[in-house]
Amino acid sequence: MGLFKRNPFGHILFFKLWLIRVFGALTHRRYKGFNKLEIEGSEILRNLPDTNVLFVSNHQTYFADVVAMFHVFNASLSGRDDNIKNIGYLWNPKLNLYFVAAKETMQSGLLPKVLAYAGSVSIERTWRAEGKDVQRQVKMSDVSSIAKALDDGWVITFPQGTTRPWKPIRRGTAHLIKTNKPIVVPIVIDGFRRSFDRKGLRVKKKGILQSMEIKEPLEIDYDNVNVKDLVEKLEYAIEQHPSFLKVIPEEEIKGEEDLNNKRKWSY
Repeated sequence: MGLFKRNPFGHILFFKLWLIRVFGALTHRRYKGFNKLEIEGSEILRNLPDTNVLFVSNHQTYFADVVAMFHVFNASLSGRDDNIKNIGYLWNPKLNLYFVAAKETMQSGLLPKVLAYAGSVSIERTWRAEGKDVQRQVKMSDVSSIAKALDDGWVITFPQGTTRPWKPIRRGTAHLIKTNKPIVVPIVIDGFRRSFDRKGLRVKKKGILQSMEIKEPLEIDYDNVNVKDLVEKLEYAIEQHPSFLKVIPEEEIKGEEDLNNKRKWSY
């Protein structure tokens, strides 16, 4: 790798390499130390092509979710099965790995700006800005940026566009899939909301079992599927369809989160 070789977004790969190494080393114990990350399906990652892969996942914190995925993806590609033991996998990480994030979030401070260099494809949200509901037209430059990232490698996206559970899938994700025809790999996570604050920067509670399930790629008839059916398919895949909900009996409510939502996973 040339010392100043850049990716399609102009980021110098040498700087990105060391950024991932340093932040990976600093964050490893957040998932294997005072908390435990249970992984399922990491072998699926090793059978994927190097480009045009889109990972779709539910979302629980701004940063902790995607940092955990960076760990799991690189550990798996280094031959580890469902574990992130021995951080030697950080020495040669996958550099064409990106994640879609709100531009407002990635510009909210020095640390987010630094993390953005690790692989953020920053876009403007069309439905919310500065804590208020808005209505904006989709920026074609944002669509092009995601397509560029898919053309170069793997992209992680959170199609609900929020860390709040059970929110609807954004139709833009379905349009993106129909247009670019990527391999779509669902991921289901849990435990991050209990482990970290909403931003995913501060450890809120230790001893929490976090989980990440990587599922087989979706079978999609790109030429014939319509947006509505594709949205529903994604909801089922990341287990955010309303059918996964149930009301928590009063005697099972534990903590403020359950009291506010009065809902939980159905399994």
